[in-house]
Amino acid sequence: MSTFLKRMLVEPDKRVLRKFVWDFGFKGMRAVQKFEKRMKKGEFFPAFMFLSVTDSCNLSCQGCWVTQSEPAKKLNVEVMDRVISQCKEKGCSFFGIMGGEPLLHTGLFELFHKHPDAYFLLFTNGTLITDKIAAEMRSLGNVSPLISIEGSVDVSDTRRGSQDVYERTMVGIEHCRKNRLIFGAATSVCKSNINDLATESFINELAGRGVHYLWYYIYRPVGPNPCPELVLSQEEVVALRRFIVNARKNAPMIIVDAYWDHEGKAICPAAVGMAHHINPAGDVEPCPPIQFAMDNIGDGSNLADLFARSEFLAKFRKLACESSRGCIIMERPDLLKDLVLAEGARDSSGRNCGTKELDNMKPHMSQHIPGQEIPETSMAYRFAKKNWFFGFGAYG
Repeated sequence: MSTFLKRMLVEPDKRVLRKFVWDFGFKGMRAVQKFEKRMKKGEFFPAFMFLSVTDSCNLSCQGCWVTQSEPAKKLNVEVMDRVISQCKEKGCSFFGIMGGEPLLHTGLFELFHKHPDAYFLLFTNGTLITDKIAAEMRSLGNVSPLISIEGSVDVSDTRRGSQDVYERTMVGIEHCRKNRLIFGAATSVCKSNINDLATESFINELAGRGVHYLWYYIYRPVGPNPCPELVLSQEEVVALRRFIVNARKNAPMIIVDAYWDHEGKAICPAAVGMAHHINPAGDVEPCPPIQFAMDNIGDGSNLADLFARSEFLAKFRKLACESSRGCIIMERPDLLKDLVLAEGARDSSGRNCGTKELDNMKPHMSQHIPGQEIPETSMAYRFAKKNWFFGFGAYG
């Protein structure tokens, strides 16, 4: 942790660092506190929002849930501006910007300029980050690129469905480093890359390239090319969790996960209501890979009213918490299908085969493995997770 703090004092642009500490750090903590107070009063509005701004992408990854349409769907700037403004009224100022590849949305930087008091985590494959784009993000100060890396050179090309992806991604990373951004890397850990990416050497390589945080996901077999053979086994999930906990002690960067609390108990952010997702058509979904919806923000609806009246989202949260502390789409796709049919939710994937995909899914191990919990050993991570990332009573 000390090495990371030293890096943060010297590597990022000072204005970038100030906005990161205030708009992401302090205001993010306040957003969780306000969310918890709302939950205690029986009111619901998530602490964070994720927006997929377009379904267009320049890659074709295994396990990707996004189906590209022609012409591409995209949220217009006016709609996104309204959503973000309504979230800020509730004390929420942190937004995950996803795709497809979000940098293919031509109005994206207009949105960032409109909300200098908000903080945007840009989920990108990094191949489109030029020096000019990185320089504009430095000028803004409120955008942190989170660049996905899916394996070594050969594995990455297979996972991403294109050529020279690893090298092109590293060029994008170098532009971020050169422009003194605070930026991260993300990886969806699966059987083909766990031995390469869940290692100290990988962490140290990224730190040497200027990366400040690393976010580990667990691969989920969803979408039109689910590749279930890549799903981690129970032993591999436990090994990944153990690696993350141990790596946090001395890593020269922040190691992020969104699956476990301070005691090592599994958690699902969508199930406890910390975050929901808006897709490129304006559909409000439980989370990005669960592509079913009954609500849409394109008609001018106030987001607070939408969340207050949405029985589908409320019933999803209740079902997900009652069925497991893990990922319902991995563990119980049958229950998710039953909910979708009972509520008459629309397939929002653009493929018109969402329930059939659930039928074809076999149950898989997710992060919920009772009896094998591994608590945080780092006091800093333990404190942060205990106070700002826990179950909020949702699991009873």
